[in-house]
Amino acid sequence: MTDKTTDPRLHDETWLQEVRRRIDAVAHDAPHLAKIALEAMVRKHNPDLNGSAKSAGRAGRQSGNVSELTAIAPLKPGGAERLRRIFDLTNGNMDGAQRVSTLHDMRFVFFDDDTRILFATTYDGGWDAYINDFATKIPDLMDLLFANVEGWPGIASPAVKDFIAGHQIDAAGWFVANPQVTVVDTRRYQRMDKALNVFLDAMAADPPRDETTRKALDALGSALSQPESVDY
Repeated sequence: MTDKTTDPRLHDETWLQEVRRRIDAVAHDAPHLAKIALEAMVRKHNPDLNGSAKSAGRAGRQSGNVSELTAIAPLKPGGAERLRRIFDLTNGNMDGAQRVSTLHDMRFVFFDDDTRILFATTYDGGWDAYINDFATKIPDLMDLLFANVEGWPGIASPAVKDFIAGHQIDAAGWFVANPQVTVVDTRRYQRMDKALNVFLDAMAADPPRDETTRKALDALGSALSQPESVDY
């Protein structure tokens, strides 16, 4: 929900009434059950998964700590074929991009008979810092790939941000399953999970004699083994 209406006739309107009024304004012709589902989307929020739909900076949208970038650009003649050869050579593996520690994912899609490319990526933080990361951490890879795009000025060019922003399209709708979890968080959680499994295996091989410790370890193991439901 955004700013509350300034209509003085609605000053005594409750928050729920406002939600229902605004839903009816944008989806008045939708089935009743669809309106109920839309209301649930607006009203029900897990505080641990709190997202948003704010600007990521110069372009793109941001939800929590996670932002999106979607750009469409024309390809040079033969550009799609050259890029396919690069992707095939690495078997689609772009582990070099791991050096950009804010990068969640990136994908390349060719369309219009290989004359245009869609580049989409998800990352942590703001737009400017993200482009700077690409320029400083994987400049050679960026130029290798995007040299196949018409007009690419080079990642080191002062004009590169204008070029990217000029081809970027903000997402109209934007959902992130875990908007508060950054790439750095994910890697830390993975290390913690491995270390914890080693610890629990060691405890299982030589159980502590202290009853309080045993109960605490049992409770920990039970909590960790419980599957995470998505129906919150």
